[in-house]
Amino acid sequence: MRIGFFTDSYFPGIDGVTYTIDLWREELEARGHEVYVIYPDGDYEPDEREIPVRSLPNPFYKGYRIPTYRRLSTLPELDVVHCHGPAPVGMLGRYYARKHDLPSIYTHHTPLEEYFHQSIGIASVASALSRLYVPFENAFLRTFDVVTASTKRIDRDVEHVPLPVGIDMDFFEPTAEDWYPERTVIGYSGRLSMEKNVEEILRVAEVLPEYRFVVVGEGPRREALERDAPNNVELRDFLPREDLPTFYSSIDAFVTASTGDTLGLSTLEANACGTPVAAADVPPFDQTIGPDNGERFERGDFGGMAEAIETCLSTDRDTRGAVERFDVDRTLENLEHLYRNARTPTDRATGVEGDWPLSEDPVE
Repeated sequence: MRIGFFTDSYFPGIDGVTYTIDLWREELEARGHEVYVIYPDGDYEPDEREIPVRSLPNPFYKGYRIPTYRRLSTLPELDVVHCHGPAPVGMLGRYYARKHDLPSIYTHHTPLEEYFHQSIGIASVASALSRLYVPFENAFLRTFDVVTASTKRIDRDVEHVPLPVGIDMDFFEPTAEDWYPERTVIGYSGRLSMEKNVEEILRVAEVLPEYRFVVVGEGPRREALERDAPNNVELRDFLPREDLPTFYSSIDAFVTASTGDTLGLSTLEANACGTPVAAADVPPFDQTIGPDNGERFERGDFGGMAEAIETCLSTDRDTRGAVERFDVDRTLENLEHLYRNARTPTDRATGVEGDWPLSEDPVE
């Protein structure tokens, strides 16, 4: 098949959506498909199947751009359209599918309304936009043949197929190299933005001064975090992807207080490298983190957060075995099935394997 990924988030930006699209493209092309990525242009040199859309700097969220438009006649002939966001490039993909009468798939990655408060300085305006935005996205998603989401945290009034984006279990595995052989290290990797609540990691670091904390990432909260970080916290830039398995394998526990994840790829990647995860007891972690791969704590309870970290450090678990169900190979098998059956509802539903999350709280 000739598959078009239409996304408003792509390189040179680094986030879960970008990594997912890159991984899915690699896996699909290894299976014999052609995958074209249509994305906002930027400081990035595209290959022959990466097609930039002219865009402008985003004054509200540094690191992302605002696409304008690209004529449909300049795009390749496709067999299926797969959109990864509701912004202009996603809309372009939906328009392309409609014009050419093609199957259309949408994957929900991000609850964008949760980002308005950090992008817009006036709280009342941000709240008003959030209330307006969700009905708009509901209406947009209903125009697709299939909507997928990693967990039930999609929080949209649309029928959807549970399909976790998946992790590369062959890439994320324990490494022999150890960056921190002499110390107990608690780690975090991800965007440094408001919904990630990295400030709470700094606070628990003060409660646990005997441990070293390493926070890896970039984002709008970095300057404030650097200013407030206690002495036992090190902030590092985003690591090259090839270094992530070594980082995850070297830390003794991964911690997150995020309330803005739809699956939490970094937590599952850490698990695949043999590292337990302490996570806030909020979606999606109430579905993905349990006794086999980590501990949950009540968000805002720093005593509980410290206790969850301590329990992760003192308890042996087969964290890799716990996340094998999220292997991207399984995701891609189901995704191919959805592409083939996007317009036959019975087939598209019955062909996708279930039982994705931990058994204690199944995805609906």
